[in-house]
Amino acid sequence: MSTTEYAHITVNPENVPLIVGTQVKVVEIVLDHLAHGSDAREIHREYPHLSLSQIYSALAYYYDHQVEVDEDIAQRMRKVEQIKERTGPGPVTLKLKAIGRRP
Repeated sequence: MSTTEYAHITVNPENVPLIVGTQVKVVEIVLDHLAHGSDAREIHREYPHLSLSQIYSALAYYYDHQVEVDEDIAQRMRKVEQIKERTGPGPVTLKLKAIGRRP
Protein backbone atom coordinates (compact mmCIF):
# COMPACT_ATOMS: atom_id res chain seq x y z
CA MET A 1 0.00 0.00 0.00
CA SER A 2 1.35 3.46 -0.85
CA THR A 3 1.78 6.25 1.68
CA THR A 4 0.27 9.65 0.98
CA GLU A 5 2.53 12.60 1.65
CA TYR A 6 1.23 16.04 2.52
CA ALA A 7 3.53 18.85 1.37
CA HIS A 8 2.32 21.18 4.11
CA ILE A 9 1.95 18.74 7.01
CA THR A 10 4.55 17.31 9.34
CA VAL A 11 4.15 15.07 12.38
CA ASN A 12 6.17 16.08 15.43
CA PRO A 13 7.90 13.64 17.81
CA GLU A 14 4.75 13.56 19.96
CA ASN A 15 2.85 12.30 16.88
CA VAL A 16 0.91 15.56 16.50
CA PRO A 17 0.33 16.68 12.90
CA LEU A 18 1.30 20.33 12.36
CA ILE A 19 1.36 22.71 9.44
CA VAL A 20 4.98 22.90 8.29
CA GLY A 21 6.85 25.98 9.49
CA THR A 22 4.21 26.87 12.08
CA GLN A 23 3.00 25.74 15.47
CA VAL A 24 -0.57 25.38 14.13
CA LYS A 25 -1.93 21.90 14.75
CA VAL A 26 -4.05 20.23 12.10
CA VAL A 27 -6.66 19.62 14.80
CA GLU A 28 -7.07 23.40 15.27
CA ILE A 29 -7.98 23.82 11.60
CA VAL A 30 -10.26 20.78 11.78
CA LEU A 31 -12.07 22.11 14.85
CA ASP A 32 -12.83 25.39 13.05
CA HIS A 33 -14.12 23.37 10.12
CA LEU A 34 -16.27 21.04 12.23
CA ALA A 35 -17.49 23.37 14.98
CA HIS A 36 -18.32 26.35 12.80
CA GLY A 37 -18.78 24.73 9.40
CA SER A 38 -15.98 26.96 8.13
CA ASP A 39 -14.61 26.31 4.66
CA ALA A 40 -10.97 26.92 3.71
CA ARG A 41 -11.52 30.58 2.83
CA GLU A 42 -13.28 31.29 6.12
CA ILE A 43 -10.51 29.51 8.02
CA HIS A 44 -7.98 31.61 6.08
CA ARG A 45 -9.58 34.75 7.53
CA GLU A 46 -8.94 33.35 11.02
CA TYR A 47 -5.40 32.24 10.14
CA PRO A 48 -4.20 34.83 7.59
CA HIS A 49 -0.59 33.72 8.06
CA LEU A 50 -1.49 30.34 6.52
CA SER A 51 -1.87 29.84 2.79
CA LEU A 52 -4.98 28.26 1.33
CA SER A 53 -2.75 25.38 0.26
CA GLN A 54 -1.75 24.77 3.87
CA ILE A 55 -5.37 24.86 5.01
CA TYR A 56 -6.55 22.52 2.24
CA SER A 57 -3.68 20.17 3.08
CA ALA A 58 -4.75 20.14 6.75
CA LEU A 59 -8.33 19.33 5.73
CA ALA A 60 -7.15 16.61 3.34
CA TYR A 61 -5.01 15.14 6.11
CA TYR A 62 -8.05 15.12 8.37
CA TYR A 63 -10.28 13.31 5.88
CA ASP A 64 -7.53 10.77 5.19
CA HIS A 65 -6.96 10.23 8.96
CA GLN A 66 -10.43 11.01 10.27
CA VAL A 67 -10.62 8.19 12.82
CA GLU A 68 -7.31 9.15 14.45
CA VAL A 69 -8.03 12.90 14.45
CA ASP A 70 -11.58 12.39 15.76
CA GLU A 71 -10.15 10.27 18.58
CA ASP A 72 -7.63 13.03 19.34
CA ILE A 73 -10.50 15.53 19.53
CA ALA A 74 -12.49 13.22 21.82
CA GLN A 75 -9.44 12.76 24.05
CA ARG A 76 -8.94 16.54 24.26
CA MET A 77 -12.61 16.99 25.20
CA ARG A 78 -12.31 14.34 27.94
CA LYS A 79 -9.28 16.19 29.30
CA VAL A 80 -11.22 19.47 29.36
CA GLU A 81 -14.07 17.78 31.26
CA GLN A 82 -11.60 16.32 33.78
CA ILE A 83 -10.10 19.75 34.37
CA LYS A 84 -13.56 21.27 34.79
CA GLU A 85 -14.49 18.59 37.34
CA ARG A 86 -11.25 19.15 39.24
CA THR A 87 -11.41 22.95 39.30
CA GLY A 88 -15.15 23.47 39.63
CA PRO A 89 -17.09 26.40 38.20
CA GLY A 90 -15.29 29.63 37.46
CA PRO A 91 -16.12 33.03 38.96
CA VAL A 92 -18.24 34.13 36.00
CA THR A 93 -20.33 30.96 36.18
CA LEU A 94 -20.82 31.41 39.92
CA LYS A 95 -21.82 35.06 39.46
CA LEU A 96 -24.35 34.14 36.76
CA LYS A 97 -25.84 31.41 38.95
CA ALA A 98 -26.07 33.86 41.86
CA ILE A 99 -28.27 36.19 39.83
CA GLY A 100 -30.37 33.35 38.45
CA ARG A 101 -28.84 33.19 34.98
CA ARG A 102 -27.58 30.19 33.11
CA PRO A 103 -23.89 30.19 32.20
